Amino acid sequence: MLKRLQRPAWTCPRCALHQSRAATRCLVTASNAAVRQDEYQPAWKREPSIAHDDRTLRHIFDSPAIWKDFNARAKYRHGSKSAGLFRNRYLTQPDGFQDFVAVTLVKCRRIVDKVLAYQSTDDLRKVARDLDRLSDLLCRVIDLSDFVRSVHPNRQVQAAASQAYSAMFEYMNVLNTTTGLNDQLKRAAATPEIFDSWSEEEQTVAAILIKDFSKSAIDLQETDRQAFVDISNEIAEVGNAFVDNMAAATPVLSLQSSRMKGMDLRLVRQLTRWGSVSLPTVGMPAVMALRSVEDAEARREIYIASRTSAESNLQRLERLLKRRAEIAKLSGYESYAHMTLTDKMAQSPEAVTSFLDALAKDNAPRVQTELRELLELKKSDARHSNFPADLNAWDKDYYTAQLMSSMRTKQRSPDFLSAYFSLGTVMQGLSRLFHRLYSIRLVPCETAPGETWNSDVRRLDVIDDHEGHIAVIYCDLFERQGKSPNPAHFTLRCSRRISEEEMQEAAELSSQTGGLFDTAQEAANDGLATNFSARNGHELYQLPTIALICDFALAPASSARPTLLTFREVTTLFHEMGHALHSICGRTALQNVSGTRCATDFAELPSVLMESFASAPEVLALYARHWETDAPLDPNRVRERLEVEKRMQGAEIEGQVLLGMLDQVYHSSAPLAWSENSSGVDSTAVYHDVWRRYSSIPEPAGTSWQGFFGHLYGYGGTYYSYLFDRAIAGKIWRDVFQRLPGGAVDPGAGERYREEVLRHGGGRDGWRCVGGVLGAEGEGLRDGGRGAMEEVGRWGVHN
Repeated sequence: MLKRLQRPAWTCPRCALHQSRAATRCLVTASNAAVRQDEYQPAWKREPSIAHDDRTLRHIFDSPAIWKDFNARAKYRHGSKSAGLFRNRYLTQPDGFQDFVAVTLVKCRRIVDKVLAYQSTDDLRKVARDLDRLSDLLCRVIDLSDFVRSVHPNRQVQAAASQAYSAMFEYMNVLNTTTGLNDQLKRAAATPEIFDSWSEEEQTVAAILIKDFSKSAIDLQETDRQAFVDISNEIAEVGNAFVDNMAAATPVLSLQSSRMKGMDLRLVRQLTRWGSVSLPTVGMPAVMALRSVEDAEARREIYIASRTSAESNLQRLERLLKRRAEIAKLSGYESYAHMTLTDKMAQSPEAVTSFLDALAKDNAPRVQTELRELLELKKSDARHSNFPADLNAWDKDYYTAQLMSSMRTKQRSPDFLSAYFSLGTVMQGLSRLFHRLYSIRLVPCETAPGETWNSDVRRLDVIDDHEGHIAVIYCDLFERQGKSPNPAHFTLRCSRRISEEEMQEAAELSSQTGGLFDTAQEAANDGLATNFSARNGHELYQLPTIALICDFALAPASSARPTLLTFREVTTLFHEMGHALHSICGRTALQNVSGTRCATDFAELPSVLMESFASAPEVLALYARHWETDAPLDPNRVRERLEVEKRMQGAEIEGQVLLGMLDQVYHSSAPLAWSENSSGVDSTAVYHDVWRRYSSIPEPAGTSWQGFFGHLYGYGGTYYSYLFDRAIAGKIWRDVFQRLPGGAVDPGAGERYREEVLRHGGGRDGWRCVGGVLGAEGEGLRDGGRGAMEEVGRWGVHN
């Protein structure tokens, strides 16, 4: 498949867990405080220009007035004429999307005609790079258009972007069924003289594209290929319907208000009519009830209702799973999991199960300790009919909330830390950390007219001390009406080397576009950023262009207080910046393996690892300072907070193991044998069997929570990935960045991680990357396989 979709914008299990908790915005009052020049000057900063950029970075996020003044310079530099979205010269107005598509299609068709005509060995050597460029041209339109249509406030621009997306997606589907392209690629890869002459990246890209062509059923007979297309379309239709229609069998539960004792009275009053509480069984009210209602029988009713799915959606899920099993069988695979895992680090469902089994075994003592503590709390509860000898499923959240509450009362208020985490200081801290570890920093750049979709979007150029400009990040971090609340990282354009042949083509295009581009170098990348790579023979590269989306609250316009983040929001920002770091440092010559375009079960490693940096004392010293007094934060306050938040980590890990196991069974060949009615083996029977085998607390009969498991569609067969990457990230954190005191800011550790993991993107097998960064201890992991998966499981999740 020529278009390899970027890592989708998704809410990972960690984010989903955090979003289910009631988060309170920090409200710190201030009188006459103002953003002032930062007095903190670490010894590692020598050049005045670096110090200036460092201060400016903080100010443009903490002071709207300074940001407005800073960005006003663009009028003097660029004039009032629109530079186009992301400085893409075609996108100065909505109609420009049509021009962008038209020019791109001309380039694509030239490449297709050329590849189909190849005969000689010398020509066939170019196939991997040519098809990678073809994929890049598709991605240039599809990725950018998909992002614009979801974030841009102008409906005309949204519509134009959607049309561009559809047109290019339709052309992509034509290419995916063009057998000649597949034949030429296989012919080249099967010729030892050609394959051996390819770089590691070219060999990897060829293997990826051959597998993607195969997954598009291009090798099947015409009848089977049509069946494949029909089933694929049905999977997309049913899968989207499944996600869009998640609902409970009983949407609202009616309970006497007297049974809701313990729950927030204001909320109970809002839900009460004539002495009866109408409690929605899905959403925050039900979650809060399970945490606070004293009546155990009421909690049982709420728990069961909140975990029993509507029958119609269970039918959609079972239809989805059956069709996936059918399409795998049609493609020659034992199961859908076998099909989807062939190009992942795990490689097989058996290896995934080995990992999850080993992880569950490592985690079991922690879970049992936590449950004993909850059971002791329950035994001390004097209420009647409480069955104190057993901890039921509907007891867990209630007594966990009591335990956490007792721990928090011994600390300062939850908002205490926020005063030390203004958005500007956190961004400043990220830049300082990156400079320490990787010799790169974030430099504010004024945005040209028309370059961004909202005036609050800040542009940062990523500058390498040795290579100069290496990436562009657009930071859309503030809340606004209609914006998605989910944090996300988008790669709008990947790293890729621009050839001399492309430059000649660009020069021709530049002369034909009537001054749209000033130079061939601009035309070669549609006006987006390029630079010559000192690392790679001073070849011209298109630079990674990234968008970071968050939903942080804007400070009141009447206040001098900047936007202050909770520590959870700080961790979220570090997480998303970890994805950006992968895109920034994974500057490969081919776009199919650039940055985050890697195996699904490797993609979360950099982001999960970045979370550990957020709380390291030596990293906190780089940025955590009070927004009014500039006093540094005592790192012990963060350590105390983390101890509370990780108090029930064993139970959280067990929950993710359960979902990972369920995902694997659902995507085995088992759905082919499911009966068409609920009286036989079905998704609910499988769900209860998995809980019976792996859960520490029995699940009550009658529940069918799988109808709410939306990730089954987007991440079918790969849900284990987040736990897998957490285990690897914890090992790298301990063995590389905590091996020596102050290791979290050790340049040697940073260089090792950048060279062994980040710089390869998806161009090197993930096991080789992990083995390389761990050194001698990781030597046995380099070949991967079931044993390596089991070893990672034994490491456990301890970060």
